[in-house]
Amino acid sequence: MNKGIEIARGKTKVLYESLGQPDQLVVMQTDAISAGDGARRHQIAGKGRLAAQTTARVFRLLNLCGLPTHYLSGGEDDDQNEMLVRRCNMIPLEVVVRGAAAGSFAKRHPGIAQGSMLMPRVIEFFFKDDAAHDPLITNDQIVERGLASPVEVGAMTEIARLAFEMLAHAWRRRDTLLVDLKVEFGRLAGGENQGQLVLADVVDNDAWRIWPQGRQELMLDKQLYRNLPEVDDAALARVKEAYEEVADIVGSFPQMRPGMVAMFADDQGYEDRFAEVAAALGQFGIPSMRRVASAVVTPGYALQIVGQFEAAFARLLYVALGDPMLYALLDHATTAPVVDGNDDPPLVALRCAKLLGLDDTVLFGRTLLAQANRRSMVLAADAALQVPAPPGAAFA
Repeated sequence: MNKGIEIARGKTKVLYESLGQPDQLVVMQTDAISAGDGARRHQIAGKGRLAAQTTARVFRLLNLCGLPTHYLSGGEDDDQNEMLVRRCNMIPLEVVVRGAAAGSFAKRHPGIAQGSMLMPRVIEFFFKDDAAHDPLITNDQIVERGLASPVEVGAMTEIARLAFEMLAHAWRRRDTLLVDLKVEFGRLAGGENQGQLVLADVVDNDAWRIWPQGRQELMLDKQLYRNLPEVDDAALARVKEAYEEVADIVGSFPQMRPGMVAMFADDQGYEDRFAEVAAALGQFGIPSMRRVASAVVTPGYALQIVGQFEAAFARLLYVALGDPMLYALLDHATTAPVVDGNDDPPLVALRCAKLLGLDDTVLFGRTLLAQANRRSMVLAADAALQVPAPPGAAFA
């Protein structure tokens, strides 16, 4: 990449200016691996490439799902371990989302068995300070020290939780348990949306615990390195093999599976409703088709169309508008899910996205984000009602 001078260096990455782009940086991953705040440190040839690949693929998935990140491009083999990102003013916090008891959490909570599922997810903040071993910090302390506002603390908590659930879904589809996840945040330093809070830094195989089949002894993450009683070339080769496997698996994450929603109505008077539902589906990136067929007047024709769709599309949903008999006809004629299209179009689209998202992490993530946005709208509406009216204001 077209990079300028080095501006910062961490334990496993180097940051450079991006020539001609003051609001962007180039992040280069190195071959270093470390543990214990740098007390143990080694080089694994090729680890930087694997770290860049994994991070780029994770951020591409989160971008596709709609989460705000600093990632722009790069990270693959021909990018020399480099990614192009939006420049951020980093917040000196690590946000850890825990889906199962492990690591320092298990040590701090001996009454909770190792590997126990944590619901709701536990979200913890740690202050980035190697000398103090990144101490746990409370939400109130974050605000008191001026590290982030209460609104930002809430946003970081929600975005980190959403990122965890999206990645947990992707790993679950590969029969692997995402145990925990560490992310960091920054505020965009310039350009469009300056000051916006975004996921930043890196999310590679050092940033999580992953247990295939839910079994700790099959772990593929950095804990393999931490657990080594002695570090020699053979041990580091085994660690690299795990990192290569993870990078390959994560390569399949940022992909949508083709799907189709077939909308049926029983007469031509539903053009506006067709358009509204199609637009709502489009917000999730779901394509749709429109057909008119009647359960009473043209039942054979309706069944013929269903047969054609079943032969053409591997992932198919139906939306039935109008007459409940049309819904019943479709529901009994197909093994595919049928959704009642007579509800509010955004809710119809959300139900379709949920069904298709069962085995599509991008749609699953977009569904999570849509639900989170709906919750935020409800909470904002309630908060607005609690604002005291000015003296003398009239009430309707």
